Amino acid sequence: MEAIPKLPPSLCRDQLQTNPGVTQYSSMEITFTKLHGNGNDFILIDEMNGPIIPDEMKGTFAALYCDRRFGIGGDGVLFISPSTSAGVKMRLFQPDESEAEMCGNGIRCLAKYAHDAGYATGACTVETLAGVMPVEMGYDDEGEFWATIEMVDPAFERSAVPATGEGEYHEEIEGFTVYAANTGVPHAVVFVENLEKVEIMAVAPGIRHHPSFPKGANVNFVQRNGEGSLRIRTFERGIEGETKSCGTGATASAAVAHHLGLVGPEIRVETRGGPLVIRCGEKTTMTGPAATVFSGAIEW
Repeated sequence: MEAIPKLPPSLCRDQLQTNPGVTQYSSMEITFTKLHGNGNDFILIDEMNGPIIPDEMKGTFAALYCDRRFGIGGDGVLFISPSTSAGVKMRLFQPDESEAEMCGNGIRCLAKYAHDAGYATGACTVETLAGVMPVEMGYDDEGEFWATIEMVDPAFERSAVPATGEGEYHEEIEGFTVYAANTGVPHAVVFVENLEKVEIMAVAPGIRHHPSFPKGANVNFVQRNGEGSLRIRTFERGIEGETKSCGTGATASAAVAHHLGLVGPEIRVETRGGPLVIRCGEKTTMTGPAATVFSGAIEW
């Protein structure tokens, strides 16, 4: 007897039987590609030739297949599709079924897939909920894929984070001094003396859900690591846990440090999954790798 994946409550059999947009997919084979950027891993579904997962089910699909025990496993599901305003369009759904505005590591993974699939070569633009992002990409002499993303200009004003109050964000929460910036998604930034001594799962949720962040915030703990270098650990909303790397978090941490005069315009940010290079100036860019892990098919 063929094993059937356990469906979460929001994807019950009644939905599969009664939703006209779902029944046509009931016996469909869905191909996917697994990629990661510095250990921040994603399932990618190619919808360039038309929708595969109905929009109303994309969040549920992410909750089901991001599960590392009962699904494929991932920090989110990327959907690549045509765009009317850019080369390609990216949507990202997270394990809690929410849709994220933007993801730095995710956009590099999507760029690699687009490059390898022939949808783009050398450079392209990617439409996201946070705006259109220019991307330069390619393989180095050692065969490793790298991409440079022109990120959203960091916003420090509370209204843009978004956060309550006026002016730039500077609050004392959970015994820590917290700064904030929006780099496509809201990020809290906390500077610490010793990164390894921070009990992230005990501290970060209180900052992530603080009432001053009406949409919540990702939380980055940052340690200065010499001139022009930072080390960070990130707790991501939507995943509700620490990830190996966060591109928008690395960008926010570097931008806040540069804004405060702690580092210069080029910053090497060491995440737990590997390094990223953030450049602050007229344009804010992020450079880092992406890798394909494997491809497969789901019996839907």
